[in-house]
Amino acid sequence: MKVPMNDLRLQHAAIRTEMEAALAQVMANCSFILGPAVAAFEQAYAAFCGVGHCVGVSNGTDALKLALRAAGVGRGDEVITTPHTFAATIEAICELGAKPVLADIEPRYFSIDPAQVARLVTPRTRALLPVHIYGHPADMDPLTELAARHGLALIEDAAQAQGARYKGRRAGSLGLAACFSFYPGKNLGAYGDAGGLTTSDADLAAKVRLLRNHGQDPAKKFFYQEPGYNHRMDGFQGAVLGVKLPYLEGWNERRRQLAARYRQGLQEVAELVLPAEAEYAHHVYHLYVVRAQDRDRLAAALKQAGIDTAVQYPHPLHLTAAYASLGYGPGALPECERACSQILSLPMFPELEEAQVDFVAEQIRRHYRG
Repeated sequence: MKVPMNDLRLQHAAIRTEMEAALAQVMANCSFILGPAVAAFEQAYAAFCGVGHCVGVSNGTDALKLALRAAGVGRGDEVITTPHTFAATIEAICELGAKPVLADIEPRYFSIDPAQVARLVTPRTRALLPVHIYGHPADMDPLTELAARHGLALIEDAAQAQGARYKGRRAGSLGLAACFSFYPGKNLGAYGDAGGLTTSDADLAAKVRLLRNHGQDPAKKFFYQEPGYNHRMDGFQGAVLGVKLPYLEGWNERRRQLAARYRQGLQEVAELVLPAEAEYAHHVYHLYVVRAQDRDRLAAALKQAGIDTAVQYPHPLHLTAAYASLGYGPGALPECERACSQILSLPMFPELEEAQVDFVAEQIRRHYRG
């Protein structure tokens, strides 16, 4: 049996008629950059997240950069974040001339450890940037308290957490702003690059709308309030996301059902550490990530059986060449480094079949039975 990590063709086939109609409308209107499809999605996604504003942008990386800049982060400032994330989290900080300061993760949920964050705050700290990794929200209450005490901007990297909840509140509504990636493989994915920023701060939303469109005054075309960027969402992506958004809750619930089935099939495998869900969390399983001491051997055995796996992420960011200049050597962030040597992502997408999950679990059990 072949089991892919993801198969976007299956999702597209189920919504093809709606999708083609929405894309045809964009073509009929010739509204290729921003336009009504983007505006409609922005309004719907803001309501979904429980905030006042959503600003559609070019991708998740640019959402991070725009949020940080709009929050006042600039050259010489420090932003505390995690090394266990996609490079974009740190990249956005560096693009503004600020310095990423890295706090280790806590091992159960792979998210930033608030106790370590508290020890890293200095007079130069301007923002906290937790990541809701793999679809599980970071522990936000202690970070919120810390940000309030020190006057810091709290910005969520929610790129992997569309629909996740923290104590009943949506990811995207927990800080000053939140940044989403709508990369095609995400729980809510576009048909190309796209991103979004959510906030209940009207001034910050207005600032981001200005910056994403070259700094132009919305009331005076070609009059530039300040240097900005070309970070606009295109109309086709707004249309795609608008079609998909009503399905997101159902797709996320399906991911949770598949995660429960994985747990049922793997709970007796002592050699694995299965994903955990904190009491405060509603996990949406963007990825289903296990830990195994023999990760590479297990991955090879599953590949032999026709099962795709992946490692997100095999290299702690502080130990890559791009970020060696930050000065963190081996052993500096041990929980992150240990996790990166053990984690393995199993197939996870809403169209995955129960029989495929059972086959993956059986092959893992067989591997450990020898």
